[in-house]
Amino acid sequence: MNIEQFKGLARLPKFAIPSQYDLHLKLDLSAACTFSGTVKINLSITEKTNFLVLNANQLQFHQALFTTSGNQQYCPSDVVVDDDDEVVVLVFDETLCVGEGLLGIEFSGKLNEHLKGLYRCTYVDEGVKKNMAVTQFEAADARRCFPCWDEPALKMFLQNEKSAAKLDIVTTFLSVDPADFWATFKITLDAPSELTALSNMPIIDEKLDGNIKTVYFEETPVMSTYLVAVVVGLFDHIEDTTADGVKVRAYCPVGRSDEGKFALELTIKSLDIFTKYFSTPYPLPKLDMVTVPEFAAGAMENFGLIVCRDNAMLYSDSKSTARRKQTMSIVVAHEVAHHWFGNLVTMEWWTHLWLNEGFATWVSYMATDNLFPEWNIWTNFLRETAGGLSLDALEQSHPIEVEVHHVHGVEQVFDDIGYRKGSAIIRMLQGYLGDDIFQNAKTEDLWRVISEKSGVNINSLMDCWTKQKGYPVIYVKSKDHILEFEQSQFLSSGLHGDGEWTVPITLALGSYDKRKNFLLESKFGIVDISEFFPSSDETLWIKVNVKQSGFYRVMYEDRLAAQLRKAVENNCLLATDKFGILDDMFALCEACKQPLSSLLLLMNAYRNEMDNMVLLKLIDVCYDVVNISTDAVPDSVNVLKEFFISLLQCSAEKLGWESIPGESHLDVMLRGEVFIALATFGHEKTRRVAMQRFQVLLNDKNTPLLSADMRKAAYISVMRNSSTTNRNGFESLLKFYREVDAMQEKERILQSLASSPDPDVVLEVLNFLVSDEVRDQDITYGLVGLSLECRETAWRWLKENWDRILKKYGSGMLLHYFVREIVTPLSSNEKAEEVEAFFGSHVNPAFDKILKQSIERIRIKARWIQSIRQEQSLPDLVNQLLHKE
Repeated sequence: MNIEQFKGLARLPKFAIPSQYDLHLKLDLSAACTFSGTVKINLSITEKTNFLVLNANQLQFHQALFTTSGNQQYCPSDVVVDDDDEVVVLVFDETLCVGEGLLGIEFSGKLNEHLKGLYRCTYVDEGVKKNMAVTQFEAADARRCFPCWDEPALKMFLQNEKSAAKLDIVTTFLSVDPADFWATFKITLDAPSELTALSNMPIIDEKLDGNIKTVYFEETPVMSTYLVAVVVGLFDHIEDTTADGVKVRAYCPVGRSDEGKFALELTIKSLDIFTKYFSTPYPLPKLDMVTVPEFAAGAMENFGLIVCRDNAMLYSDSKSTARRKQTMSIVVAHEVAHHWFGNLVTMEWWTHLWLNEGFATWVSYMATDNLFPEWNIWTNFLRETAGGLSLDALEQSHPIEVEVHHVHGVEQVFDDIGYRKGSAIIRMLQGYLGDDIFQNAKTEDLWRVISEKSGVNINSLMDCWTKQKGYPVIYVKSKDHILEFEQSQFLSSGLHGDGEWTVPITLALGSYDKRKNFLLESKFGIVDISEFFPSSDETLWIKVNVKQSGFYRVMYEDRLAAQLRKAVENNCLLATDKFGILDDMFALCEACKQPLSSLLLLMNAYRNEMDNMVLLKLIDVCYDVVNISTDAVPDSVNVLKEFFISLLQCSAEKLGWESIPGESHLDVMLRGEVFIALATFGHEKTRRVAMQRFQVLLNDKNTPLLSADMRKAAYISVMRNSSTTNRNGFESLLKFYREVDAMQEKERILQSLASSPDPDVVLEVLNFLVSDEVRDQDITYGLVGLSLECRETAWRWLKENWDRILKKYGSGMLLHYFVREIVTPLSSNEKAEEVEAFFGSHVNPAFDKILKQSIERIRIKARWIQSIRQEQSLPDLVNQLLHKE
């Protein structure tokens, strides 16, 4: 008997299949923070074996016993724990025969501090810091809590065949083995009697023994291990019931249940929307949402128990920004949507993660648009698409359906490809075929119905988008009313890719009343547009990729580009198209396919732009151009900043510092972003007013002179003015952070602290961010605000503190932020080589892909810098644009 046969396996062997787990956990939340437990697993032995192989990680084993249905007992002769492969092998001298049986295991472990598995976090109760317990099992960390078959496996819990067909949008793509590791779970918890104990299902019984209570939960439906959840802590809660009788509760920190009302309302409404949309009822008797003090992700869709970090669930009209309200709405809808996409229907393996995340992202926008049509949320969706396009233009990208060979690196595929590209190609299909076909097919076999109604082979169309990485740039030329199209894989590096796609092309020709759609099914294509134009008129604009619904870039010949630029100036285009034209031009410029001068000329066309989402895109591009120009043309940077300030002046004057009665949600959201940009670019008046209002805030935390949406602009102004010799503002802001209780306020301050241009100040901030004063989860806020001037300081700090960071944050999702936010701002080939050399001796499969992507982005910038330096007329153009009326 050789256990070496199990070494290095990506998947567990399938000679034993679980059907039910009876799990009893005993939590010790004293200073020791340990747990012990027993698990009884109903198994089907499908072939003779002398081994049982389960997943386990950082658990100690005390006893194991397998009992057959005939009551014959087998005690393992050896228990072999393999830490590298995260498995435990139970070795039996006697062969286990085919049939049913019960595997019992006693085990114990320690609540970790890395925000994964069963972990410890703290809360404050009447001034005393106390421990609580939380689980986060996705992707593969249930094994840190109890031994199990910790793989997602295809799982469907649908009431009938008709319901199954309604979710065929997911299952169409799956080809799976019938042996699946899904099961039901009966969970029992021993916990301190004064705390609230939560799990996936309602409580059926509770017994008290001194200061410990034993809580028994109903058995779950069949589900994957990564969806099991337990939370034990001190909470207040509010509740409501859906029209279908589902009880929904929002568990909040003590004294803050009012801040859970918005999330509760969103959850109730989202459940109703999805129940009707999928014609499939929510399958559990209850849905709880709970906010916990520390959580690595934003939120997690555990079946029946959504766990969130505080800013994903707590909302206050006076403390929260309009952007946070909007983000929170999308997040809540996303997690609720997962109860259909992900929980009710679960992927077979992480290769199909996009089926979870892409579809949940798409329908979360659909639900948010239903709830808040005035937000124009589908325009905001383009920011999702832009993130996917940016990542997928890297050579180090990956297909939507990415092969995951081992769970060690699975967290890296929870990225913009699965979430953003995944949702964007669904949106592309909807945009090409039209809402009517797409909407009316939703309640049946979606792909079959759409294929029949549209005449398009949807399976074939989708395969080229899901099974290969990247996307095309479509080159467009016009001659004698004939449009010529050519596709080529788009790479930000400028290198040639050999990908080819079936591309849904949508056209608007001088008017949105003149439309044409077709499939570009080869490298080249032509379209006759003479029916849309008078024979003498070739001056009207032509927009390819209408409403920017397609997942591709478009590069126009110069004449067509000039016509579109004029259409932008004359406000002839939809906001989505103005957004897309600017996003495409920036990407083409970054890839050195267009000069920076062309991008600046286009940006000038947005001088009088008033659409909120378009302006937010313009601001993003301004930031990126300033950053690259700092290295490429440092002598022109200040003039560039003045030019960008001039582009935003009209909006700033319209919006002002203070809210206007009756103004839209979008205006409230835009105001903060405009003034943050002005402060960042050094607009003197903005900084002066911001500093004055900050001083008022220090004396009156509720002053109307600085609303929640405007405070970050003030904080950025304070920090941009801070230095070693002028520390007053920095110290005041740090003191303010320590005094405020509202997590919304702390988040804004953390996002601003590292924006100082002074290396010594930023070094102090970096050390503060990893101190005990800042929750581990909040490192995500602190690193994103790092100033360009101090990137070298941050890189040196990262190298010097790497071992400390690795020990504190582990190898999970939070570590990704350190790599991405500190490495990516570097911009020379020499620095790329330095990064490669450092991490060459600090290899870690948990972030190897993110590291490669970050290094590639450094090299892309180095190439772009060299290209910009060749534009001899650029300084003169910048001066002309600055003084242009």
